Amino acid sequence: MTVPFLDLKAPHEELRAGLDAAYRRVLDSGWFLLGPELAAFEAEFAAYCEAEHCVAVGSGCDALELVLRALDIGPGDEVIVPSATFIASWLAVSAVGATPVPVEPDEETQLIDPKQVEAAITARTKAIMPVHLYGQPADLDALGEIAAAHGLHVVEDAAQAHGARYKGRRVGAGSLAAGFSFYPGKNLGALGDGGAVVTSSAELADKLRLLRNYGSRVKYQHEIQATNSRLDELQAAMLRVKLPVLDRWNARRQQIAERYLRELAGIEGLALPVVAEWAEPVWHLFVVRCRHRAAVQERLTAAGIGTLIHYPVPVHRSPAYASGAWGELPVAERLAEQVLSLPIGPHLPDEQVDAVITAVRAACAAE
Repeated sequence: MTVPFLDLKAPHEELRAGLDAAYRRVLDSGWFLLGPELAAFEAEFAAYCEAEHCVAVGSGCDALELVLRALDIGPGDEVIVPSATFIASWLAVSAVGATPVPVEPDEETQLIDPKQVEAAITARTKAIMPVHLYGQPADLDALGEIAAAHGLHVVEDAAQAHGARYKGRRVGAGSLAAGFSFYPGKNLGALGDGGAVVTSSAELADKLRLLRNYGSRVKYQHEIQATNSRLDELQAAMLRVKLPVLDRWNARRQQIAERYLRELAGIEGLALPVVAEWAEPVWHLFVVRCRHRAAVQERLTAAGIGTLIHYPVPVHRSPAYASGAWGELPVAERLAEQVLSLPIGPHLPDEQVDAVITAVRAACAAE
């Protein structure tokens, strides 16, 4: 049996009638930017995230960058980021001229370790950017206490965590701002790029709306130097069709993750994800660690099981950042050598889950 890493056709087949209607609605309206579909989606997504405001933008990376700009973070400032994350978290900091300061994760959860954050704070630190990696919420209370003690902002990178809960609340509900991505492969994905910031600060939301639209509230009147980063009406309409089924799709991901955690436990050389007691992850990715990853991945490929590596090169070792003086980051480097993502998604059928479990057991037993 062939099991794709992720099926992007199935969700759209399920929702085809609604997506077709949304497309026709936008086409018939003749309104393609900053219109009623965007306003409706922003209200709906803010409510879903238990936040007061949503400002939708061109990408998840833009969402993070614009929050930092709105907070007047720039050259000479520092932002604490995880050492193990997708490069977009660092790029958003660099884009405003600030310096990313990497902090190692807890090796079991792979999330930024609050115990190490305080030691990384300097007089130039302005914000902490925890990443809810793979759909698992970071320890927001612990980070929030540190931030409050030092007068720092907490900006959540929630690009992979649509619907995840921390101590019963949605990510994005408890801190100043959270940036989301609607890249097609995300739990809530558009049919192209897109992103959003959720916040309960009216002042921050107002500045973000200026920043995404050339610094303008009224056409040809520009209050600040800004950029163009707007989620278009078509993508907003498509996301409105998907949002009502997101919890059901996330629940299916959770069912699959529970099976993996139960039926892959105890395998020599295979470390499974660890979930904190206060976390309700949405399993954007199911990432294991393999002592002999290359061999295991090769056997899985031969068995027809699609896998990916998130992420094979730690950010500080990428050419984009290799010239920096980042210090020793052994946990990030070790994770990059071991992590392997197994198939998971809302439309993965039970028989394919069975096939993944069987193949992983066999691939690891061959060591």
